[in-house]
Amino acid sequence: MNENFEIEAVSRDVQGKGASRRLRREGLVPGIIYGGGKEPEMIATKHNVLLQHLENEVFYSHILTVKIDGNAQRVVLKDLQRHPAKPFVLHVDLLRVADTDNIKMTVPLHFVNEDVAPGVKAGGKVSHTLSDVEILCPAGKLPEFIEVDLGNMEMGDTIHLSEIALPEGVQMVALTHGDEHDTGVVAIHAPKGAAADEEGESEEGESEGE
Repeated sequence: MNENFEIEAVSRDVQGKGASRRLRREGLVPGIIYGGGKEPEMIATKHNVLLQHLENEVFYSHILTVKIDGNAQRVVLKDLQRHPAKPFVLHVDLLRVADTDNIKMTVPLHFVNEDVAPGVKAGGKVSHTLSDVEILCPAGKLPEFIEVDLGNMEMGDTIHLSEIALPEGVQMVALTHGDEHDTGVVAIHAPKGAAADEEGESEEGESEGE
């Protein structure tokens, strides 16, 4: 998937809560761009356009183009402040990046081949522990998502972070802190009641044999 996201923005000089409220009343979202060895820059962008972008999952893990008064910069989304009760974005933080910059980002996990997993065909239930992971990689190699293949999973199997195939140059942040952080990501369990049924059948068989 090769999505191209462009954010049209304008510079803003006035700061503070009062200025931010005025921007929001005008349908704009205040924000900031920082990093890249340059001074932070205060911006504002259209709220309705930003909301449309935010509906796309890959927007959160993608190199974006922000045009400020016509000048383009490459950025990633680093923080988003939403209203606690209303569908409004209150503030957006963008980080300038170059292809060779090492960045930490959270990307979604995409689980594939669940329907053909032997454990699922045998009646097992899939349990997802994580839906996204934090990764470290050069900005130019930032993946939109990480794929987790369930195709060979048997009943009782668990896939851990260390077992997920990663694109070249990408690391799991959790695994840089030691093996104790190699958590399970997805497992296939016997359905509830199955163990009890098997135990009951076993007891019945023993009774018949006595």
